[in-house]
This record gives sequence, C-alpha cells and structure tokens, in this order.
Amino acid sequence: MKRIEIYRVTHIDNLAHIIQYGITHKDSANRNSKFVSIGDTSLISVRATKPTPYGTVLGEYIPFYFCSRSPMVYVILKDFNGVPIQRPSKLVYCVSSVQDVLSSGTPYIYTDGHATDSLTTFYKDQDPEEMVNHLDFNAIDATFWNDENDLDVKRRKEAELLLLGDLPFKHILGFIVYDEYTKKALLALGINKSKVLVSPQRYF
Repeated sequence: MKRIEIYRVTHIDNLAHIIQYGITHKDSANRNSKFVSIGDTSLISVRATKPTPYGTVLGEYIPFYFCSRSPMVYVILKDFNGVPIQRPSKLVYCVSSVQDVLSSGTPYIYTDGHATDSLTTFYKDQDPEEMVNHLDFNAIDATFWNDENDLDVKRRKEAELLLLGDLPFKHILGFIVYDEYTKKALLALGINKSKVLVSPQRYF
C-alpha cells in the first residue's frame, strides 16, 4: 500500500542531536539536554497529564502529525496563544512514515483527531490499511480548516501518531525546510542533499 507519511516539526538547533540519536522523548536516556522547544507550553502541560485509553498519558509519547502544514505550525509562525514566534527558516520538518515506525519496532498509538479533544478516538491497531479507514485524509490534506459547513475539520486535520519511545535516525526519510539558507545549514551538518526538500508552501 501507499506509504503513510508522518511529520514532526522541530527547531533547527535540535538537528545535530537528532542526527546522532534520532527523535527522542524528553524522558529518554538519549534525551536532548539542550532541546529548543517551539510548542505551546500550556498545551504541553495539558498533555503531560491527559490520559489515553491504554493506561498511559499523552506526555509519555512523541507526537507526529500526518500533514506538514498544520494548525500548530500556523500558531508558531503567527504568534498566537502566547507561543513565541519563530521565523520559518528556523523550523524543520522531520519526515518519516507509519511503515518506518513499524520497522523500528517502537510501539505507537494513533488518533483520528487532535489527541486532547474529547471527540477524538484512539486506536492501537498496527495495520496501516486499517489506519486509512480511521483517518480522514481529506481533512488532513486540507489547506484551510476554517469551514462554517464543517466545524470539526480542524480537529480531524490534527490526527496524531503517538510514538512510545525514540525513533532512530535511520527511520527518518528526509527533511523539509523553508529556504535554501536552511538547506545549506542541514548539509553542513552532514545530511545528504537528496534528503532535504525546500518547500516554502509547507509553511505560512
């Protein structure tokens, strides 16, 4: 079946650590002690204690989206919700896939919408074909999510894959950046140019 891509956006200053250790959780033995956070601190606090149906809390997982141009990136770039504004050239998408996560052996769960929303359903099955039946890819791929005829589209667009452990670097397929300046910075870190895509349309 078609590869199901997943995306995690991070600050460029975190890339050197990712190259060495992969994408790591804050509680991992390989955690980044100098991690540069770009998220909404109030939402991070909510996730730290928000339970899942499986006896865990959201804060135990590394979240990925199934799209790149997410509402979260909009908030980060547009200075909403008190989140410190970032320049797009400082944000890098790390791209993997559900199939690569399966190959890594790292356990995961996923949701059909934003994981903190009460309307969202959690799933634990590990079959990518079953995942396709649970996710609304029309909403996930939507360019805009302010739709008066579908007030739930934003929630569904923010469906998440939640990884219970680290993702080794070899399972990162590539990186998406805003401009050539950022691409050069990644190449200087030793990332192969074939793995870096300049795509400003993935930003706002």
